[in-house]
Order: sequence, then C-alpha cells, then structure tokens
Amino acid sequence: MKNTQINVLKEVKLDNPIFIEALPGIGHVGKLAADHMIDELEAIKFAEIYSPLFPPQVFVSEDGLVENMVNEFYYLKANEERNRDYLILVGNTQALSPEGQYELSGLILDFVESYGVKEMYTLGGLATGRPVEEAKVYGSATDLEIIEILKETDITIRSADGGIVGASGLLLGLGNLRGMKGACLMGETPGYFIDPEAAEAILNKLTELLGFTINTDKLEERAEETKKMISKAQQLESEMFGKGNMGQNDDDLRYIG
Repeated sequence: MKNTQINVLKEVKLDNPIFIEALPGIGHVGKLAADHMIDELEAIKFAEIYSPLFPPQVFVSEDGLVENMVNEFYYLKANEERNRDYLILVGNTQALSPEGQYELSGLILDFVESYGVKEMYTLGGLATGRPVEEAKVYGSATDLEIIEILKETDITIRSADGGIVGASGLLLGLGNLRGMKGACLMGETPGYFIDPEAAEAILNKLTELLGFTINTDKLEERAEETKKMISKAQQLESEMFGKGNMGQNDDDLRYIG
C-alpha cells in the first residue's frame, strides 16, 4: 500500500452532520466514550481508512485472527431524541509521524467536508500524572462563542498551559482554516491506565451539549476490552523496536489528545 485509502462501504446522505473524532489518546478517554456511544446508539459503519501512515503492524486475536490498523467512520441519523445527524470517527491507531498526522488530518477533513460537516467535537484525555478523585472535563474551542457555551455546561476552559497533540488538535485547527467550528473536550485522567470514569465524564458533557442522554453502565466492560487491545499494541511495539526507541514514554499511551 503506497497511499492512504478511504473505502466507502455504504453510500449515505447526511444533513448538516456534526463530526465527532475520538482516536486513541491519553487514557483512551475519547475512544472509550465514542465506542460506547456507537454501541449504545447503534451507529452504522460506512467507511474505513487504511494507511501506510499507521504503525507497521497488525493485532492478533486470541483465536489467531489478524486485525488491521484502521480508522472507521460511523453515522447516526436524526430521530425523535436527536435533532441532528452525526458522523463519528474512531479506530485503533493514529498516524505515527508529525508529517503523517498532518497528511491524514487533511484527508479526514476532505472526507467529512464532502458530507457537509461544518461543526465538530474532538475527544481526548488530559493527563494529570496523579490520581483523580472526580474527573473534570476541560475544553478548548475555535471561537469565543463556543467557549461561552462550554462554560454554560460547566466545562473548565483550558487556557495557555499546553497544546493539544495529535488528531484531536490538528482536526480542530486545520478545520478552522476551512471555516469549520468546534471544540475539544478533554477528560481529566491520571494518564497511565484506561480510564472509564473520565470517559463517562466526557460523554456526559458531550451529550449535554448535543441535547440527548446515553446510558453509561457498560463503560467498565468496554474499558477491559480496550486494555487488551493496548496491551497487544505495546507488546508488538516492544518486539519491533525495543522499549524506548519510539521516542515516547510508556505512560503517555502514545498521544496527548
């Protein structure tokens, strides 16, 4: 594979959808929240991304089957409870290099823009490096009007004390250059384990902003599944490159956003 491929599995028409991104990051907070949202609301997968920008590996399941590194697009149509269509991006990886992050973010924005996306929420974790008694949700946004909306939802505004690394930051920044508005929601987490409590906190704030609710009872179960996936990924990286050669600390779970 020489180039990134976006395979459309099903043709869909979406009406002014809101885009939600939740690729793996600190504590896998955003991914955990979005995966749970997809399951609970029965979102439908309609496209996949395969790319040489992803890590050069596959996962192997307990029964010996291989699983590719992939990003996946799901959609939700408006109904009696939800008054908007949604387009959700999840996956088991992000691009490895800074150049890959920029290239892939541009391709993702091209794709979602073709479905009429003008608004987005990106989801991630905010590492504290210490235990968290009750996870707070922090937010940053593309304009002051959205900042005020976040404040009204009791989301703590993250000011000039750090950036947002990876897809969660780049998609917002590059999307803003295209006239897209949005916010990044970050669940406070120690950062060194899969954190369902932070995922629940971020999911509750997201759905409050979007105007509907989601049952979060199964988040702990999903956290266990995610732990197994991360363990396999770390084992593969250790075998391929040796610990420390990736330029990352084991505790950072690969990405900040």
